[in-house]
Amino acid sequence: MAAYIVLLGPPGAGKGTQAKRLCERLGLTHVASGDLFREHLKNETELGRLARGYIDRGGLVPDGVTIAMIRERLSRPDAAAGALLDGFPRTRPQAEALDVMLTDLGGKIDAVVVVRASVPVLIRRLMGRLMCRAGGHIYHMDYNPPRTPGVCDNDGTELYQRSDDDESTVTHRIQVYLAETAPLIAHYRRRGVVTEVNGDQPIESVTEDVLASLPAGLVR
Repeated sequence: MAAYIVLLGPPGAGKGTQAKRLCERLGLTHVASGDLFREHLKNETELGRLARGYIDRGGLVPDGVTIAMIRERLSRPDAAAGALLDGFPRTRPQAEALDVMLTDLGGKIDAVVVVRASVPVLIRRLMGRLMCRAGGHIYHMDYNPPRTPGVCDNDGTELYQRSDDDESTVTHRIQVYLAETAPLIAHYRRRGVVTEVNGDQPIESVTEDVLASLPAGLVR
């Protein structure tokens, strides 16, 4: 049976890094909502054009569009063995829609992993983050610097800092996350599927803690 894991955590908790490592260990497909949005916008799919219309008008993309993107992604052949969802769901209505999706696919949420990290650590990580313009590779000025300053090790393209990686914006993003996801975590906790790990640790330690906390049948 396919396995489905939801990965939650504030900006800077290292979800993207952990998602890649966990998918390799568990044989799951990484479904990141941000990457999925960019894919649909770039390819100008029907859903991408619909989302673009809201974005261009300065509005929020409604849940219905996001949910449709996730449903389409989970129906692809490479997700047949299951998926690790990163960035979705963010709200209780999205979580309820995900339940319906997975029921249709013959699956369910097997685990919800919450990566917690202290606010000072989150701010330090985000303010030192470097992004690759071409492939989306992520570096850090202190923790994971590129071999050549300002240049991606993988494809040689320029690295940049996101405009919203300043302290005031970062702090606001963390506060928004905490307010939005607290009810979501409580919802999943009532179902007995939540596990929490300390994201302040080194990357390898976080991965091992997550794997140790998962139901035995998920770790292959």
